[in-house]
Amino acid sequence: MADHRSVPASDEPLATAATALLQHLVRQNTVNPPGDEEAAQTWLAERLRAAGFHVDLLAAVPGRPNLIAELGPAGHEPGAPVDGQIVTLLSHVDTVLADAAAWQHDPWSGHIDDDGVLWGRGAIDMKSQTAAEVAAAISLAEEGWRPATGLLRIVVAVDEEVGGTLGARWLCEENADRVRTDIVINEGGGAPLVIGDRRFYGLGVGEKGVCRFIVRTRGRAAHASTPGVGDNALLKLVPVLQRLEETELPIDLTDAPRALLEGLGLLTDGVTPEQAVDALREQAPDLAPLVEPMLRVTAVPTIIEASSKINVIPARAELRVDCRIPPGMDADTARGRVRDLLDGLDVEIEFTETIVGNGSEPGGPVVDAITAWLTEHDPEAAGVVPTILPGFTDSRWFRAIFPDCRAYGFFPHRHMPLTQTYPMMHAADERIDLRDLAFAARAYRDLVVTLLG
Repeated sequence: MADHRSVPASDEPLATAATALLQHLVRQNTVNPPGDEEAAQTWLAERLRAAGFHVDLLAAVPGRPNLIAELGPAGHEPGAPVDGQIVTLLSHVDTVLADAAAWQHDPWSGHIDDDGVLWGRGAIDMKSQTAAEVAAAISLAEEGWRPATGLLRIVVAVDEEVGGTLGARWLCEENADRVRTDIVINEGGGAPLVIGDRRFYGLGVGEKGVCRFIVRTRGRAAHASTPGVGDNALLKLVPVLQRLEETELPIDLTDAPRALLEGLGLLTDGVTPEQAVDALREQAPDLAPLVEPMLRVTAVPTIIEASSKINVIPARAELRVDCRIPPGMDADTARGRVRDLLDGLDVEIEFTETIVGNGSEPGGPVVDAITAWLTEHDPEAAGVVPTILPGFTDSRWFRAIFPDCRAYGFFPHRHMPLTQTYPMMHAADERIDLRDLAFAARAYRDLVVTLLG
């Protein structure tokens, strides 16, 4: 594969603008909690208004406003209905915590090193996408572009990192008329999946759900100095932990996982899903741990509770398990997977939270437009494949409230593959190659014009 070391001259102004936006946003400490997104949101609002957007800041609580910016056809009055579809570029500006002592560069410095890499919390998740989307939108507006039909909307939300209660969820549930949309481009896809000498682009079409549960064991309390007198409930969890560690749950080929394996060229006639996964492990051992959770139920023990006193043998012990389920799997099937997993063990199972996965069709005009753009701008790529995010994004609220909305995760990279970017999210030394930031900004600019005319 060729190694592209510079941004095309035609994209330099856009790249410069996106870099400046990202550097400023990274320097705003918006760790959530508490969030403190107001300064960043106000700053973005000023720039969007100056470019010709109608901008509102809507807050569920003081100091944490969500940004909504709109650009309609020539002569369109803010709030008036439009003919055509609404395209929403969605992002969030809150981040998780960063321990500066663990970083090579201050996580709120926006430091750019000699290799053209910008460091800081949010450089991947996801102030970079905010910067790329806003830079693309401003560049179009400043050049006089307006949609032929429909509406371009920029939504920059708060509070995503702790569930979106004050952000996208609140907007969709309490302000549906302000954010109703046909198409959403959000985080959750776009980084290359490299298998051998083939580079695929992932397009996020769905997100896993949860089927969290508690495993409970019972015994008989006694003084810890006489273990033979009691019946230690905590030790009865050992077989459960062993089962969770050693058992590989079956592959569940709902529509999106099947399309992913087929798109990667791993699932062909006569090949079983298990053989396809074995081939992935052999050909791309670093990528396999990121792809496999997209294909099956995962059950990960995270919290264990037993005695409240060091000298008391517990009569009851509990293990909490974070279980994730592929989109397309219903709650009953997911719970059946859990029961099968723990079959034969002397335990009680309590399901505490079940939310089915969410997704959008892995085809259609938006997917076609993205595929065509990538084919033109990276002809060496092997193709575009649908991917499933193991966690949640704000797309779930739009899909839930607006069932006809098509939401996709797409932040395209060329230089940092998924195996490099995914481990940096929520970790130390988060950073982005600025060529990738420019690549994404160009993609958003072109896609908006393709979709809205």
